[in-house]
Amino acid sequence: MKKFLSMMLVGIMALSLAACGGAGGAEQSTEAGGDSYVIATDTAFAPFEFTDENNEFVGIDIDLMNAIAEDQGFTVEWRSLGFDAAMAAVEAGQADGCIAGASITDKRKETYDFSDAYYDSYVCIAVAENSDIKGLEDLKGKKVAAKTGTMGADCAESLKDQYGFEIAYFDQSDMMYQDVVTGNTVACFEDQPVMAYNCKQGNGLKIIADQKDDYSTPYGFVVLKGQNKELLEKFNAGLKSLKDSGKYDEIVAKYTGSN
Repeated sequence: MKKFLSMMLVGIMALSLAACGGAGGAEQSTEAGGDSYVIATDTAFAPFEFTDENNEFVGIDIDLMNAIAEDQGFTVEWRSLGFDAAMAAVEAGQADGCIAGASITDKRKETYDFSDAYYDSYVCIAVAENSDIKGLEDLKGKKVAAKTGTMGADCAESLKDQYGFEIAYFDQSDMMYQDVVTGNTVACFEDQPVMAYNCKQGNGLKIIADQKDDYSTPYGFVVLKGQNKELLEKFNAGLKSLKDSGKYDEIVAKYTGSN
Protein backbone atom coordinates (compact mmCIF):
# COMPACT_ATOMS: atom_id res chain seq x y z
CA MET A 1 0.00 0.00 0.00
CA LYS A 2 2.86 2.41 0.85
CA LYS A 3 4.46 1.80 -2.54
CA PHE A 4 1.10 2.26 -4.31
CA LEU A 5 0.53 5.58 -2.57
CA SER A 6 4.08 6.68 -3.41
CA MET A 7 3.51 5.86 -7.09
CA MET A 8 0.28 7.88 -7.03
CA LEU A 9 2.11 10.81 -5.44
CA VAL A 10 4.83 10.67 -8.09
CA GLY A 11 2.23 10.73 -10.85
CA ILE A 12 0.36 13.66 -9.34
CA MET A 13 3.55 15.66 -8.80
CA ALA A 14 4.81 14.89 -12.29
CA LEU A 15 1.54 16.16 -13.80
CA SER A 16 1.69 19.26 -11.60
CA LEU A 17 5.25 20.04 -12.65
CA ALA A 18 4.38 19.52 -16.32
CA ALA A 19 1.44 21.91 -16.00
CA CYS A 20 3.26 24.71 -14.21
CA GLY A 21 6.76 24.22 -15.61
CA GLY A 22 8.19 23.75 -12.14
CA ALA A 23 8.18 26.13 -9.20
CA GLY A 24 10.43 26.97 -6.31
CA GLY A 25 13.42 25.16 -7.78
CA ALA A 26 11.43 21.94 -8.21
CA GLU A 27 12.46 21.63 -11.83
CA GLN A 28 15.90 22.79 -12.95
CA SER A 29 18.30 21.83 -15.73
CA THR A 30 22.02 21.90 -16.38
CA GLU A 31 23.22 23.04 -19.78
CA ALA A 32 25.86 20.45 -20.63
CA GLY A 33 24.40 19.33 -23.95
CA GLY A 34 24.51 15.75 -25.22
CA ASP A 35 22.13 13.18 -23.74
CA SER A 36 19.49 14.39 -21.29
CA TYR A 37 18.40 12.52 -18.16
CA VAL A 38 15.59 13.14 -15.68
CA ILE A 39 17.05 12.90 -12.17
CA ALA A 40 14.80 12.73 -9.11
CA THR A 41 15.89 13.99 -5.72
CA ASP A 42 14.69 14.94 -2.25
CA THR A 43 13.13 18.26 -1.28
CA ALA A 44 14.81 19.09 2.05
CA PHE A 45 17.87 17.06 3.01
CA ALA A 46 20.59 19.62 3.70
CA PRO A 47 23.51 19.61 3.14
CA PHE A 48 22.86 17.14 0.29
CA GLU A 49 19.85 18.85 -1.31
CA PHE A 50 17.94 21.95 -0.27
CA THR A 51 16.70 25.32 -1.53
CA ASP A 52 18.92 28.37 -0.99
CA GLU A 53 17.97 32.01 -0.41
CA ASN A 54 17.58 32.51 -4.18
CA ASN A 55 15.07 29.64 -4.36
CA GLU A 56 17.63 27.55 -6.25
CA PHE A 57 18.18 23.88 -5.54
CA VAL A 58 21.70 23.29 -4.14
CA GLY A 59 23.69 20.87 -1.99
CA ILE A 60 26.33 18.15 -2.20
CA ASP A 61 24.18 15.82 -4.31
CA ILE A 62 23.00 18.60 -6.60
CA ASP A 63 26.45 20.09 -7.18
CA LEU A 64 27.99 16.66 -7.56
CA MET A 65 25.48 15.52 -10.17
CA ASN A 66 25.74 18.79 -12.09
CA ALA A 67 29.55 18.57 -12.08
CA ILE A 68 29.45 14.96 -13.28
CA ALA A 69 27.03 15.95 -16.05
CA GLU A 70 29.42 18.67 -17.17
CA ASP A 71 32.39 16.30 -16.99
CA GLN A 72 30.62 13.56 -18.96
CA GLY A 73 28.74 15.79 -21.41
CA PHE A 74 25.09 15.22 -20.59
CA THR A 75 22.16 17.33 -19.37
CA VAL A 76 20.27 16.92 -16.09
CA GLU A 77 16.58 17.73 -15.76
CA TRP A 78 15.82 17.81 -12.03
CA ARG A 79 12.65 16.56 -10.34
CA SER A 80 12.38 17.46 -6.63
CA LEU A 81 9.89 14.98 -5.17
CA GLY A 82 10.86 13.97 -1.65
CA PHE A 83 12.90 10.84 -0.92
CA ASP A 84 10.26 8.11 -1.01
CA ALA A 85 8.59 9.60 -4.08
CA ALA A 86 11.95 10.09 -5.82
CA MET A 87 12.84 6.41 -5.42
CA ALA A 88 9.34 5.45 -6.57
CA ALA A 89 9.73 7.69 -9.64
CA VAL A 90 12.77 5.66 -10.70
CA GLU A 91 10.86 2.42 -10.16
CA ALA A 92 7.89 3.73 -12.16
CA GLY A 93 10.11 4.84 -15.06
CA GLN A 94 9.30 8.51 -14.51
CA ALA A 95 12.94 9.34 -13.73
CA ASP A 96 16.15 7.91 -15.15
CA GLY A 97 17.94 8.05 -11.82
CA CYS A 98 17.85 9.38 -8.28
CA ILE A 99 20.45 11.07 -6.11
CA ALA A 100 19.08 11.82 -2.65
CA GLY A 101 21.40 10.44 0.01
CA ALA A 102 20.22 6.90 -0.82
CA SER A 103 21.98 4.33 1.35
CA ILE A 104 23.30 1.31 -0.54
CA THR A 105 21.62 -1.72 1.01
CA ASP A 106 21.07 -5.34 -0.02
CA LYS A 107 17.31 -4.84 0.19
CA ARG A 108 17.38 -1.89 -2.20
CA LYS A 109 19.68 -3.77 -4.59
CA GLU A 110 16.76 -6.10 -5.28
CA THR A 111 15.02 -3.20 -7.06
CA TYR A 112 17.77 -0.74 -7.98
CA ASP A 113 21.33 -0.65 -9.31
CA PHE A 114 23.75 1.63 -7.47
CA SER A 115 26.77 3.62 -8.51
CA ASP A 116 30.08 3.51 -6.72
CA ALA A 117 29.70 4.98 -3.23
CA TYR A 118 30.15 8.74 -3.07
CA TYR A 119 29.66 9.44 0.68
CA ASP A 120 29.73 7.43 3.93
CA SER A 121 26.98 7.93 6.52
CA TYR A 122 25.36 6.41 9.60
CA VAL A 123 22.19 6.90 11.64
CA CYS A 124 21.94 9.11 14.72
CA ILE A 125 19.19 9.97 17.21
CA ALA A 126 18.39 13.60 18.02
CA VAL A 127 16.09 15.31 20.54
CA ALA A 128 15.02 18.89 21.26
CA GLU A 129 17.78 21.07 22.72
CA ASN A 130 15.92 21.42 26.03
CA SER A 131 15.02 17.71 26.27
CA ASP A 132 16.07 15.66 29.30
CA ILE A 133 16.25 12.46 27.21
CA LYS A 134 19.82 11.16 27.36
CA GLY A 135 19.64 7.90 25.44
CA LEU A 136 17.52 5.18 23.87
CA GLU A 137 16.51 3.80 27.27
CA ASP A 138 14.60 7.06 27.95
CA LEU A 139 12.30 6.52 24.96
CA LYS A 140 10.12 3.83 26.57
CA GLY A 141 6.43 4.62 26.22
CA LYS A 142 7.11 7.66 24.00
CA LYS A 143 6.71 8.46 20.30
CA VAL A 144 9.65 9.13 17.99
CA ALA A 145 9.85 10.42 14.41
CA ALA A 146 11.37 8.84 11.31
CA LYS A 147 11.45 9.66 7.62
CA THR A 148 9.60 7.23 5.36
CA GLY A 149 11.75 4.84 3.33
CA THR A 150 15.08 5.76 4.92
CA MET A 151 17.78 4.02 6.92
CA GLY A 152 16.68 6.11 9.89
CA ALA A 153 13.23 4.54 9.66
CA ASP A 154 14.76 1.05 9.35
CA CYS A 155 16.86 1.73 12.42
CA ALA A 156 13.90 2.99 14.46
CA GLU A 157 11.82 -0.02 13.44
CA SER A 158 14.57 -2.41 14.51
CA LEU A 159 14.78 -0.83 17.98
CA LYS A 160 11.15 0.01 18.79
CA ASP A 161 10.32 -3.30 20.51
CA GLN A 162 13.56 -3.38 22.48
CA TYR A 163 13.12 0.16 23.80
CA GLY A 164 9.31 0.32 23.80
CA PHE A 165 8.59 3.40 21.68
CA GLU A 166 6.14 4.18 18.86
CA ILE A 167 7.06 5.69 15.49
CA ALA A 168 5.46 8.57 13.57
CA TYR A 169 6.48 8.80 9.91
CA PHE A 170 7.23 11.91 7.84
CA ASP A 171 7.96 12.54 4.16
CA GLN A 172 10.39 15.42 4.72
CA SER A 173 13.22 15.97 7.18
CA ASP A 174 12.27 19.56 8.05
CA MET A 175 8.73 18.49 9.00
CA MET A 176 10.18 15.72 11.15
CA TYR A 177 12.54 18.12 12.95
CA GLN A 178 9.72 20.57 13.66
CA ASP A 179 7.58 17.80 15.12
CA VAL A 180 10.31 17.03 17.65
CA VAL A 181 10.91 20.70 18.47
CA THR A 182 7.20 21.24 19.16
CA GLY A 183 7.08 18.15 21.37
CA ASN A 184 4.67 16.02 19.38
CA THR A 185 7.44 13.44 19.18
CA VAL A 186 10.42 13.29 21.54
CA ALA A 187 13.22 12.18 19.20
CA CYS A 188 13.99 11.50 15.57
CA PHE A 189 16.21 9.09 13.65
CA GLU A 190 18.24 10.72 10.88
CA ASP A 191 21.47 10.37 8.87
CA GLN A 192 24.28 11.81 11.00
CA PRO A 193 25.85 14.23 8.48
CA VAL A 194 22.42 15.68 7.73
CA MET A 195 21.49 16.08 11.39
CA ALA A 196 24.90 17.51 12.31
CA TYR A 197 24.60 20.12 9.56
CA ASN A 198 21.06 21.10 10.53
CA CYS A 199 21.94 21.32 14.23
CA LYS A 200 24.67 23.81 13.30
CA GLN A 201 22.08 25.79 11.35
CA GLY A 202 19.96 26.10 14.51
CA ASN A 203 17.16 23.60 13.94
CA GLY A 204 16.55 23.32 17.69
CA LEU A 205 17.83 19.75 18.03
CA LYS A 206 20.85 18.00 19.52
CA ILE A 207 22.34 14.56 18.82
CA ILE A 208 22.27 12.16 21.79
CA ALA A 209 23.24 8.79 20.28
CA ASP A 210 24.28 7.04 17.09
CA GLN A 211 23.96 3.59 15.56
CA LYS A 212 27.22 3.07 13.69
CA ASP A 213 27.56 -0.70 13.98
CA ASP A 214 24.46 -1.80 12.09
CA TYR A 215 23.49 1.39 10.27
CA SER A 216 26.69 2.68 8.71
CA THR A 217 26.10 2.71 4.96
CA PRO A 218 27.49 4.60 1.96
CA TYR A 219 25.34 6.73 -0.33
CA GLY A 220 25.01 5.88 -4.00
CA PHE A 221 23.37 7.18 -7.16
CA VAL A 222 20.34 5.04 -8.10
CA VAL A 223 18.89 3.68 -11.35
CA LEU A 224 16.27 0.99 -11.86
CA LYS A 225 17.74 -2.50 -11.79
CA GLY A 226 18.89 -3.52 -15.27
CA GLN A 227 18.15 -0.09 -16.75
CA ASN A 228 20.22 3.00 -17.68
CA LYS A 229 23.54 1.20 -17.56
CA GLU A 230 25.13 3.95 -19.65
CA LEU A 231 24.02 6.64 -17.18
CA LEU A 232 25.40 4.62 -14.27
CA GLU A 233 28.73 4.22 -16.07
CA LYS A 234 28.84 7.97 -16.77
CA PHE A 235 28.20 8.72 -13.10
CA ASN A 236 31.02 6.41 -11.97
CA ALA A 237 33.43 7.81 -14.55
CA GLY A 238 32.53 11.38 -13.65
CA LEU A 239 32.83 10.67 -9.92
CA LYS A 240 36.34 9.27 -10.42
CA SER A 241 37.28 12.28 -12.54
CA LEU A 242 36.04 14.71 -9.87
CA LYS A 243 37.91 12.87 -7.13
CA ASP A 244 41.11 12.81 -9.18
CA SER A 245 40.87 16.53 -9.91
CA GLY A 246 40.01 17.56 -6.35
CA LYS A 247 36.61 18.92 -7.41
CA TYR A 248 34.80 16.33 -5.28
CA ASP A 249 36.57 17.54 -2.13
CA GLU A 250 35.73 21.15 -3.03
CA ILE A 251 32.02 20.32 -3.30
CA VAL A 252 31.90 18.45 0.03
CA ALA A 253 33.93 21.14 1.81
CA LYS A 254 31.62 23.86 0.46
CA TYR A 255 28.74 22.45 2.50
CA THR A 256 30.42 20.70 5.42
CA GLY A 257 33.73 22.47 5.93
CA SER A 258 35.58 19.15 5.54
CA ASN A 259 36.03 16.31 3.07
